[in-house]
Amino acid sequence: MMFGTLRDDLRILRQFAVGLRGDGDHASRLEAFYGPQAARYDAFRERLLHGRAELLARLAPRPGCHFVELGAGTGRNVEFLGERARELDLTLVDLCPSLLAVARRRHADANNVNVVEADATRWQPARAADCVLLSYALTMMPDWRGVLDNAHRMLAPGGSIAVVDFHVSAARPPPGRQRHGRLARAFWPRWFGHDGVRLDPAHLDVLTARFETRHLSEHSARLPWLPGLRAPYYLYMGERRAGA
Repeated sequence: MMFGTLRDDLRILRQFAVGLRGDGDHASRLEAFYGPQAARYDAFRERLLHGRAELLARLAPRPGCHFVELGAGTGRNVEFLGERARELDLTLVDLCPSLLAVARRRHADANNVNVVEADATRWQPARAADCVLLSYALTMMPDWRGVLDNAHRMLAPGGSIAVVDFHVSAARPPPGRQRHGRLARAFWPRWFGHDGVRLDPAHLDVLTARFETRHLSEHSARLPWLPGLRAPYYLYMGERRAGA
């Protein structure tokens, strides 16, 4: 088992070293990058993508609500909801066919889960969303402002948005926010950028301006195969303002 895990990790690390290619449209770039690692995607990222369970525990969606995840990938995050998932109307949206194939297999027996291949900047549900989740997805979306605009449009008044993602601060962040050192502000965007993960201090600025903030916390966590390094990430929860 240990050698199997090591072998799988090395395959994914090799894909990371190659990086996200620059040619073609965004959908084809995602498929080329994630397709070869789709079957092993979740096992590696359990040690990479921190804070998801905590965020969903804080969000606590109400029974019967329409829960939309944009950039849902393999649908793993639904499992962090536990038994609550059975009481929700769940829509999982992504642009990568290989990851969505894993999501469809994972939730094949759940009649309340709808898996959709679509662009998160344009797709709109037939029924307004009560909750929108973006889990380590916003940094992967070139037009992330368009994604947040679209999420705002699909939310019912008073609906909730929840975001967890990698993060880097501005040189002079607003009062109460963490300020990362100059080395961290240079290193992490370059490190993640090779694989198409775009860290941008403006993410939190736009979220806090566009939504009524209910929770914001900044953290750091270890990364697999990088001893001694802790990557910064944040948890955000907000609501669509009435009349907005």
